This record gives sequence, structure tokens and C-alpha cells, in this order.
Amino acid sequence: MVRALVTILVASVVCAVLSCWLVLIGWSLMGDAVSHAVLPGVVLAYVVGAPFALGALVFGLLAVVLIGFVRDTSRVKEDAAIGIVFTSLFALGLVLVSVTPSQTDLHHIVFGNLLGVARGELVQVGLLGALVLVVLLVKRRDLTLYAFDPTHAHAIGLSPRRLGALLLGLLAVTAVVALQAVGVVLVVAMLVVPGATAQLLTDRFSRMLVIAPALAAACGVVGLYASYYADTASGATIVLTQGVVFAAVHLFSPRRGVVTTWLVRRARPAVPAPE
Repeated sequence: MVRALVTILVASVVCAVLSCWLVLIGWSLMGDAVSHAVLPGVVLAYVVGAPFALGALVFGLLAVVLIGFVRDTSRVKEDAAIGIVFTSLFALGLVLVSVTPSQTDLHHIVFGNLLGVARGELVQVGLLGALVLVVLLVKRRDLTLYAFDPTHAHAIGLSPRRLGALLLGLLAVTAVVALQAVGVVLVVAMLVVPGATAQLLTDRFSRMLVIAPALAAACGVVGLYASYYADTASGATIVLTQGVVFAAVHLFSPRRGVVTTWLVRRARPAVPAPE
């Protein structure tokens, strides 16, 4: 339980910080693609006896390269390229899971096994999570400018292509971190929901970088303990907790909540129609 708590805290914070840029740029589908595409890498790593994180990282980066290759060398648009690559790699991973003889339940890779995290896996999560956070903090100004205005970034000497590649590489590493917690199916939720929730609460990006990881960490702790006492799947319960928080913010946030806006409009005095 202690290892699970540390793992979910690290994964939640790292995913939430990165999700702020993914939501801002509109790369939510890219997060879905990378998180699913790592499955065959994990299975192949198991077959050859290599660390799961290494195989996942290789295939995560491979997915990014393939998406760019299909997009740049054909008339297929980016969203279609993403759909083609990630579904093909995910299907390959499922085929490999079905034909690979294993004493370990490889379905834990798909759905997560947070309470089964070993010490070695915890060390991997910590090191990879620290690497992603350090790079994001060091390059936050450049990445933020790239997200808001790539043209201006290019005009002042930055390379939008390199910054985009850096962000995609960090996305692949982050997917590996979250893989240990919730599995490849639910990683996309941890990469999208915290940033989207924070975006409903503030207009300042600097505040998003604080609100998103704080909410994600709180949801991780609450979801983990709820799953423990309710005897439910831990990863799914954590993601469900994030979904409930997003729904509450969407309905009741002070400035943009659906219910709040409706109540404010209802409380305003009616303006008489001009004669």
C-alpha cells in the first residue's frame, strides 16, 4: 500500500503537469495514441527479460516517429495518422499478449496493477518522473511560448519542431510512468483530465501548473483509499475520482460552471424590452 501510494503520487503529479501543455496545444488524442502504443513494447520486453519501462519507452517513441512519418509523407491528416498508428500498435500488443506464454498476468499491463508495484518498478517510476519534471521546469517558458504562439517562438530563434519533438518525447516517458499505476487503457485520462479541470478554474497558465498536480495528487490518494475499502480496481477508481472532480468543476466552478452560470443569469433582473 505504501509503494502504491508513492507510485500514484508521482504518476499523478507528472501526468498533471504535462497535461497542462497537452490540453493547451490540443494534443489530447496524441496522449491517447502514445499511451496505447507502448503495449507491444512492454510485452516484448517481458519476452526478452528486459525492464518493462525500456520496451514501453522504445515503442512510445516509435509511435511518435510513425505518426510524424505518415502525416508528412502522405495526404492523411494528423488525426487520421494518430488513429491508424495507435490502433495498429495497440492491436499488435493485444496479439502478443494472447500468444505469449507467461507466468505473469500480462493483462495487468492493460488495466494496471497499482497494488502489485515492486521496489524496482517504484525506482523506475521515481527516476523517470523526476526526469520529466526537471525538463518541463527548465524548458517551461519555451514550451509555453510554443503552445501559445509557435510563429513567435520561431521568430525569436526557437525551433518549434524541436520543441514539439521534446514534448512528444516527454509524453512517451510520462506514459511509461503512468503505465505502472493505471495501465495503458486509462493513462490517457491522467494525461488529459487534470489539465482540463485546471483550465476551467483559471485563465493563467502558471496557476494551471499548480492546480492540476494538486488536484491529481488529491484524487490519487482519495481514489486509492476508496478502492482499498470498497475492494475495487485501484487504477479505475482513481481515474473515476478524477472524472467526478471534473464533473463537479464543470457544473459548479465559480466563473464557468454550468449551474453557476445558470443561477447568475436567473438572478439578474429582467431587462424590459424597448418600446
